[in-house]
Amino acid sequence: MLSKTAPISITKDMGVEEHDNEGRVLCAEFENFYLVNVYTPNSGQGLKRLDYRKTWDEDFLGYVKNLEKNKPVIMCGDFNVAHQAIDLKNDKSNYDKTAGYTQIEIDGMTHIINAGFVDSFRHLHPDEIAYSFWSYRFKSRERNTGWRIDYFLLSTALRDKIKAAAILTDFYGF
Repeated sequence: MLSKTAPISITKDMGVEEHDNEGRVLCAEFENFYLVNVYTPNSGQGLKRLDYRKTWDEDFLGYVKNLEKNKPVIMCGDFNVAHQAIDLKNDKSNYDKTAGYTQIEIDGMTHIINAGFVDSFRHLHPDEIAYSFWSYRFKSRERNTGWRIDYFLLSTALRDKIKAAAILTDFYGF
């Protein structure tokens, strides 16, 4: 177990005014690690916010790497990207056309992983097809035409502590 205590502190931004105005980051500091919950900006219809998304990805990586100087980091939340082709049903028809599966967004996630973070689900299930998001249109959930855009990423120092990672598709949100 990583911690049995309450957080030492909680912060609600990453210190970059341009991003903090949207309230997308919540960080709880514990004795042995940081837990960062994130709701990454969507690039939007027509990819109107793709440039902003690229800047966000760079700044967010800088933020978590700065935290990691003190202790390991666990990130979780909606990263609004299908990192690999296995992470969405229709990869070819969406590639570089649809928010969440552009090369810029894929590269942003790759940079996080290459900077020393582990995708807990892919670490334990490298070939499993599982989605965490389905459009509300076109009977996407019924057809399992989904995307895996929600992640738990951990500092490499915590890799050996990963015991399980699952996507519970039988549970529906409200």
